Amino acid sequence: MTLIKRSDITRFFAPRSLKYQLLYRSLLILAALFLLIGVLQYFIMKDFIFQNKADALNAQIMSMPMDWFMDGKDTNNRPETSNQGDPANSAERPQRDRRDSPMFYQPGLSIVLIDPNGVTADVSKDNNLNAPLLSTDEYEQIRIQLKAHKQIGYKILNNAEGIEQLVVYRMAGPPGRAEGLIQVSTETDSLKQLLMTQLAIFAGLSVLALAAGLALYLPLLRRTLRPLSRVVVAAQQTDAGSLTKRIPASQGQEEIDRLSDAFNGMLERLDHSFEAERKTTEKMRRFVADASHELRTPLTSIHGFLEVLLRGAASNPDQLARALNSMFLESNRINKLVEDLLVLAKLDQDPQLQLAETKLDALLLEMEPQLQLIAGNRIVELLLTPHVSGQFHADKLKQVVLNLFFNAVQHTDSETGVISITLASYNNQAEIRVADNGTGIEAVHLPHLFERFYRNESSRTRKKGGAGLGLAITKSIVDAHRGTITVDSLPGAGTTFRILLPTTPLQPIDMQD
Repeated sequence: MTLIKRSDITRFFAPRSLKYQLLYRSLLILAALFLLIGVLQYFIMKDFIFQNKADALNAQIMSMPMDWFMDGKDTNNRPETSNQGDPANSAERPQRDRRDSPMFYQPGLSIVLIDPNGVTADVSKDNNLNAPLLSTDEYEQIRIQLKAHKQIGYKILNNAEGIEQLVVYRMAGPPGRAEGLIQVSTETDSLKQLLMTQLAIFAGLSVLALAAGLALYLPLLRRTLRPLSRVVVAAQQTDAGSLTKRIPASQGQEEIDRLSDAFNGMLERLDHSFEAERKTTEKMRRFVADASHELRTPLTSIHGFLEVLLRGAASNPDQLARALNSMFLESNRINKLVEDLLVLAKLDQDPQLQLAETKLDALLLEMEPQLQLIAGNRIVELLLTPHVSGQFHADKLKQVVLNLFFNAVQHTDSETGVISITLASYNNQAEIRVADNGTGIEAVHLPHLFERFYRNESSRTRKKGGAGLGLAITKSIVDAHRGTITVDSLPGAGTTFRILLPTTPLQPIDMQD
């Protein structure tokens, strides 16, 4: 015979399945309720059965003629024994004449008459059952309460043999002249047997109810948990390639619907995250390719000039000068590209800046000589609103203006070009506009202007312009100031860059630039 493993017993009494956990716990609660009802039923039914029996005994006493117990002649012809000594000794109790009423022949029933002097007399037929007796004082207290018309409930007493009996009391004699007491008692074994029979019936019905619950509740649980099973299957089938699938949001169960909403929200966030990751990877791939291209071009030129010099051109002063000058320009180009890449990397890693109170009108006026030098024969206009200030990084804002201004110089005619820089302030914001009357930009290129290495020319070998990092650096600096930058342009009508910077104090940033 195979021994039952401990793990099998554990799984039976503590299953891991939610379905069986709900089933067992529901049946456990139901069994506990049945047990509680059974206990309450025992005490309630016990009192009900005993009280009902006491009422029946009282009704029987009231139906008997009281003169049966008040015949004085009989009492004078019979010896009497006081109850003050040993009331349990039934052999010494004085006896009255027994009546021939059918009540006296009931099995398990004892009738005792107690006169005003405390003398007891067993007037029931011989049934081999001794009645439980009280002391004279206790009987007197009962007599006083009954005369005062106070309700006296039944009592549960044991006789001399230890047999438990239910006892009731009534006054003996005609109304208004009753002096003695009638004590009627009956054994409680039959009453307890009736009570236990009722409890056994209830226990059997409870077991049948639990068995029926086990048979009916399991299929109901399986049907109820079906939506949860669908969520589990959907979760098992979800991977990076199926993030667009969704679970039905309404399945008729509030908790499952909330779980479905949470699961669908998680899938949506994961889908967005994967999409952003794909875009970032694509941008990084393109960034690496563009950076490699931009670095390879000047390095190739420098390598070519070095080969020419090594072949003997170094002995020719003119060829040497041209080669060295070209290599110098290419090395500057590499240096500028590396610097721009370092600036972008630093802004990406930590875009926070060390800000200080800066007057923008004074900053732009300070840059005017440098701007005039870069512009050459182009007209430079400064339209500045005075006293515009805020928390800014002065050097970084200079770099922004220079980048935009240099971009305008590249795309305007050297003789007829006009570049204007406007400074205004409204709604706790400073506005800087850099506008030109150059060639303009086609609408298809506008969404990509601030992307790294993006240039609107189809050829990367154009003579003017840099590596396409200037506008990307400009946007990163504006973003670090919690500002925005936009561009408006039409082909042949010029271009306007618009920068909005908050002038209200920002949260202090304690770091070095």
